[in-house]
Amino acid sequence: MKILITGGSGLLGQYLNEILSNNYDILSLYNTNPGNCKNFFSKSVDLTEFKSVDELFESFKPNVVVHTAAVSNPKLAGKLPPAKVYEINVKATGHLAKLCASYNCKLIYLSTDLVYDGSEGGNLKENSKLNPVSLYAETKLMGELKISGLFDNYLILRTALMYGIGLNSSKNHFTEVFEKLSKREPVKLFYDQFRSPLALHDAARMISGLIPLGIKGEIINFGGGERMSRFDLISELCKSAGFNQSLLIPVSMNDVNINYKVKDVSMNIEKLRSYGIAPMNIEDSIREVLKPHIN
Repeated sequence: MKILITGGSGLLGQYLNEILSNNYDILSLYNTNPGNCKNFFSKSVDLTEFKSVDELFESFKPNVVVHTAAVSNPKLAGKLPPAKVYEINVKATGHLAKLCASYNCKLIYLSTDLVYDGSEGGNLKENSKLNPVSLYAETKLMGELKISGLFDNYLILRTALMYGIGLNSSKNHFTEVFEKLSKREPVKLFYDQFRSPLALHDAARMISGLIPLGIKGEIINFGGGERMSRFDLISELCKSAGFNQSLLIPVSMNDVNINYKVKDVSMNIEKLRSYGIAPMNIEDSIREVLKPHIN
């Protein structure tokens, strides 16, 4: 089976390269920074250059596309012109969906938990109210709609907050916090926003488990099994890594000047579990994250 990975040099993409290459023929795409793509069959491609993407499909003929490439968070999306965010998150996604339909190829699309209404109280199911409040989340939902309106050979994964140590200098909030705590520097963390955090390595493992199941036309909540704030998550990191808990400073979202405040998008993952795919618990997954970094 041939698998095309977009965003191959991203936080999740690099873990996917390592895991999916064990069982499949992969072609990993990146834009400018190769990350670990250089260790695998890979190409530099701008997904908004549709002719190049068409040629790539014709030469590689993938059976599955795992589409992680995106303007990938609200903060980054807020810094770019809206038209650019739309071009990458919506138009490029729609073009990939058309190609997948033409080549009888499955599309696994990484969406976000931030498409949900964060005021409904958490434990959200796939049919819960949608209310994206950031440009990022809005365009990810538009990507979902593009895909589902074109064909049915897709799997949409509404991903939770992902944590872990980025590979090859790729960084997320968790990586930055880990580095600060390692230097005994204090960190401020929200205590009043709730998600269903999922480790990057565990997400890659679960995607690998979903690929051979033949699921199509489904939207699945894709997160961990515990409802947690960032403060809760990093408290667990401190316990496992032996960091000083007093370095953690709890702050409210209301104390920060951001336009996209989302209170509770913790997700119900019963559908995910019904397919035999289950996340590790937080304690075990953080231990796995720390193995290469803590002596």
